[in-house]
Amino acid sequence: MKRIEFWALVLVVLVAIFFRFYHFESTPPGLYPDEAMNGNNALEAIKTGPLAGGFKVFYPENNGREGLMMNLQALSLMVTGLSEPWALRLPSPIFGVLTVLGFFFLLLELGGSAKLKSPLILAFSGSFFLAVSYWHITFSRLGFRAIMAPLFLIFALYFFLVSLRKNSFRYSLAAGLMLGLGAYTYIAFRIMPFLFLVFVPYFWRRRGFWHLAFGLYLSALIVAIPLLYYFGTHPADFLGRTTQVSIFHSPTPARDLAKNIVLTLGMFNVRGDGNWRHNYSGRPELFWPVGLLFLLGIGIAVKRRNIFGWTMTLMFLLALLPVVISNEGLPHALRSILLIPPAFGFAASGALWLCEYIKLRLTARHLAIVSVLILLGISAYTFKSYFLDWASRPEVADAYAADYVALGRQLDSLPDNVDKYIVVQARGVEVRGIPMPAQTVMFITDTFLPVDQARRHFHYLLPNQYEALKPSLNTGLIFFIR
Repeated sequence: MKRIEFWALVLVVLVAIFFRFYHFESTPPGLYPDEAMNGNNALEAIKTGPLAGGFKVFYPENNGREGLMMNLQALSLMVTGLSEPWALRLPSPIFGVLTVLGFFFLLLELGGSAKLKSPLILAFSGSFFLAVSYWHITFSRLGFRAIMAPLFLIFALYFFLVSLRKNSFRYSLAAGLMLGLGAYTYIAFRIMPFLFLVFVPYFWRRRGFWHLAFGLYLSALIVAIPLLYYFGTHPADFLGRTTQVSIFHSPTPARDLAKNIVLTLGMFNVRGDGNWRHNYSGRPELFWPVGLLFLLGIGIAVKRRNIFGWTMTLMFLLALLPVVISNEGLPHALRSILLIPPAFGFAASGALWLCEYIKLRLTARHLAIVSVLILLGISAYTFKSYFLDWASRPEVADAYAADYVALGRQLDSLPDNVDKYIVVQARGVEVRGIPMPAQTVMFITDTFLPVDQARRHFHYLLPNQYEALKPSLNTGLIFFIR
């Protein structure tokens, strides 16, 4: 690696670290029950142990989740020794930073393969946009498994490109490892093995190509075998909730598909996710300068039709498909998380073209000044939007169930020998007989398992159970999860 490439990478990674770890212990506030469910599975895995089946490849509760994130969260909780939201979320910013790192290398490699004029500008601009992306920062600070999906996709592509350049079977195996691990991240990742077909028209005649492709898919298959075995023995978990929200369960699938495509494509520059947990409600997922470069990059891909453009286009279309066939909550920033790499890849291509255009009209010094000002402006916008505007909104505290965390801390401070009756009035998917909203309190108090509930005298009740017991509850304290 050249010195200028090294320092460009260092700068981008430092920026990524700042935006993903700044005030990490307090922002976002609260702990959403879906995150807490992951945490409770992680705590259960620790207490059960791997030999007794505690660390699973798939956790069926809460509509089912691939198990890699929960198992890594268990390690995080073990290392920190704390049942705190930030300890549970700790793997996510690490994955977020590694994604930015990998994206730099991928764009550098792909830019070289496409014989672009300056792969370094492509790599730096794309990875910098990703480092300061509100969209990616948001999910880099949450305890959701989906944040791993872009990481493994990016590194799978990078290692396979290196294997093609070096004719290295070892790198193709590494690419397969990343591709196989991606299967353990998020259901939308399962379509991504088709992405590597984009290389066939360019390399199929090259000596060793099919050997490398075989290594890629063989390695991926071997890594995915435990999960495939699980789905073979539990076929109902393969699609999980996907079939419930599919357009194919709608009386008007064609109309819904068209609507979903418009909503999803519009989220980049028009109207983004309205969920405060995923976004500053309604704002486009891309800050407008990056959004314009994104559109410019798409135009360049259509015009030039090189391997860079085809790779980003196919990645975009494959990532788009699982989103638009779903009928729930669109535009949906979380479900669209695999659109992040191609979106910023296109934006990087637009930035490269703009730099080449301006270079003919400005001196190198003036170009550097303009570039620095633009990058600082984008960074300042993201900082203000996330840490000052979004984090202080009361809707955000509500979206992350901050009141449930407060209740959990209150309960956690009480003596273990005092009976505590927690009436779960809030509705949600039931997990072992109790609605999901209770998961946050259970995580904060470490009372997910019946043995811990008995030890700490915690009694989780449904409303009808509470009404039946109410006449006999002469002692103890009563709390409500509403």
